[in-house]
Amino acid sequence: MPAPILSLQSIHTFIGRFHILEGVSLDAPEGSITALLGRNGAGKTTTLKSILGLTPPSQGKILFNGEEIQGRRPYEIAALGIGYVPEHRAIFRDLSVYENLKIAERKKGDLERKADFIFGLFPDLKRLIHLSGANLSGGQQQMLAVARALVPDNELLLIDEPSEGLAPVIIEQMMEAIKALSAKTTVLLVEQNFLVASTLAEHYVIIEEGRTVKRGLMADLIHDEAAIHRYLGAA
Repeated sequence: MPAPILSLQSIHTFIGRFHILEGVSLDAPEGSITALLGRNGAGKTTTLKSILGLTPPSQGKILFNGEEIQGRRPYEIAALGIGYVPEHRAIFRDLSVYENLKIAERKKGDLERKADFIFGLFPDLKRLIHLSGANLSGGQQQMLAVARALVPDNELLLIDEPSEGLAPVIIEQMMEAIKALSAKTTVLLVEQNFLVASTLAEHYVIIEEGRTVKRGLMADLIHDEAAIHRYLGAA
C-alpha cells in the first residue's frame, strides 16, 4: 500500500463542552481515494474540520507528509497543500463563476495554469463563467465548489458529501470528475451514499460515535454485508 500522505493518530476533538471525536485514527494513502464512512452524527465532518484546524483537536496527532500539523492555524494548514470542499458548497453566491475561482488562487496565475484541467472536468463552468453563483443549479454549485479547491496546487483534497441533494445524472458527472482529479490529487471523501463511496474509493475508514471502528480496503467492505448493516445501516 502507498505511504499515507495524511495520518490521524487517535485524535480527540471538543466542540464547546461536547466531546465529538473520541479517538479517530485513519491513514489516507497517497494517490488514492479514501472514504470516511459512518452514520449521521458519527463525527465525519468534524474529522475534516479537525484536520484543517477549524475545530482543533485537543489530543492526538495529525501528520501531513510526515509533518505534525495539529495546532496550526487553518490558513497555515491550507497553505501546505490541503484543499477543502465543504458540505453545502459554501460558494459566494453574489460572485460570478470566474470570480469564485479567481479568489481561490494561492499564487498569482493559479487559475490560468489550471483552467484547462478544471474546465475539462467541468465544461458547464466554462460555459457559465460569467453567471453568478446564485443563478447556478445545485449541481453546478457543487461543481464550482470542487473546482474552486482545484485552483491552487493541493496535494490533498477533503471533500464533504459531494453527492448530497443532487440528481442521479449529476451524481454520475460528479463521480467521473472526482475519479479523474484523483489521478493528480489524493482525496479523503465523506460520503453518505454508500454506492457512490464504494464505487469511487479504494480504501475506507468507518467511524461510530467519534471513534474509528473499522478500516481497510473497500473491495473487502463491499462483500461484508454484516459490517455495512451494523455501521452504515445500508445493505
